Amino acid sequence: MSFGLASRRSATMYAEIGVETGVTTADPHKLILMLFEGALLQIGKASSALEIKDVPTKGKAISQAIEIITNGLKVSLDYEAGGELAERLGALYDYMNQRLVYANLHNSQPALDEVTRLLNDLKGAWEEIGTSDQVHR
Repeated sequence: MSFGLASRRSATMYAEIGVETGVTTADPHKLILMLFEGALLQIGKASSALEIKDVPTKGKAISQAIEIITNGLKVSLDYEAGGELAERLGALYDYMNQRLVYANLHNSQPALDEVTRLLNDLKGAWEEIGTSDQVHR
């Protein structure tokens, strides 16, 4: 095993431990931010893999992004309390997943970029909610 590979594995393990520690200590608002960050990280991995034509890595990263969006972000929606906004977000998450499947099947960087922009917009809005919530405390 080369030093570079060992170093990358160590960095990955460290990042995973950091995420696990963050999850156990995070409040619900922070957990949603972590989900956005995780999905964006996976899409970034998929973009890099697409660039070098690493099909297995691209597919795995896209699958993980879909998993985070479906079983993290979408599942966390409270349709009863959120009403129409929650419904629209749920539909947007479904759309993002469709675009990710398209990106995987057609090696589409524009589709990955589109989902990245959407997630970044939502993440930014979520960060603003947290900031304004802290001001009112």
